[in-house]
Amino acid sequence: MLATSFAIVAPIFALIAVGYVTVRTGLIGQSAGEGLSAFVFVLAIPALLFRTVATADLPNLNPAPYWLAYFIPLALVWLAGSTFARLAGRDRAERAVIGFTAAQSNTVLIGIPLILGVFGEAGRVPIVLLLAVHLPVTMTLVTVLIERGGGAAATVKLFRSLVTHPILIGIFAGLAWRLTGQKLPEIPLSIVTFLSHSAAPCALVATGMGLVRVSFTGSRLLIVGVGALKLILHPLLVFLLAKHVFVLPPVWIGAATLFAACPSGINAFLVAERYRKAEAIASGTIALTTLIAVVTTTFVVTMVAGR
Repeated sequence: MLATSFAIVAPIFALIAVGYVTVRTGLIGQSAGEGLSAFVFVLAIPALLFRTVATADLPNLNPAPYWLAYFIPLALVWLAGSTFARLAGRDRAERAVIGFTAAQSNTVLIGIPLILGVFGEAGRVPIVLLLAVHLPVTMTLVTVLIERGGGAAATVKLFRSLVTHPILIGIFAGLAWRLTGQKLPEIPLSIVTFLSHSAAPCALVATGMGLVRVSFTGSRLLIVGVGALKLILHPLLVFLLAKHVFVLPPVWIGAATLFAACPSGINAFLVAERYRKAEAIASGTIALTTLIAVVTTTFVVTMVAGR
């Protein structure tokens, strides 16, 4: 069973390694990695989400239990990470960044390929429903925690960044088209399909290229603690709530758990870098969890897919 799960997980992390090695060895410049990442965020992933929302058969399912099964553990893990940071003597803004690092999964660059690899097309709808709220909730919360007292300017800046985010635009554009009741014409459908098919491999290679910017430095004990919250506690709590409390369908249990099992997302480093707070902790946690996730996600895939 573990061998079967590893066969699913290994190519995902192998593509991450390919991206890392090509930039680290100078075969491809880091600027190319930034360009590939921009392509993924601005075109490929939004196209995938647009096509899913516009064309998928959406089940008649109340998404609230699914969201609660994911976000209750996220809040607990965030609080635990902030508590670790408080005990380590970190200030308020640093605690916000470290809590965010513990709770923020790499849902786009790793979560989407991982879930599609395990569940195929059945995983597309759970992906969209979580991404539609994950980014606004986590980015709003960390910004508010850091910029408390920032006034109207901070609020306007946050709102502008959310409404212009390509991923959210892709989701809501798909919803708008769906509400027209019309099928996508053949040519536009072919275009977004081509872009959608490039999303997963390009996202993984871009992740590896981006890892060149991060390193395992700083307070290593704190990094290990935050990494354990991310890779062990978060997916375990999500699985227990989704399966035994909210009793979700198997694919939805698996999608939520796999999202939680993803390593810390690059957004944590970008936020830390922007505010010059806990950059070493965010960077080190991303590096550590991405390295270890090849093992932990193998066990999670076995748990949720019975492989």
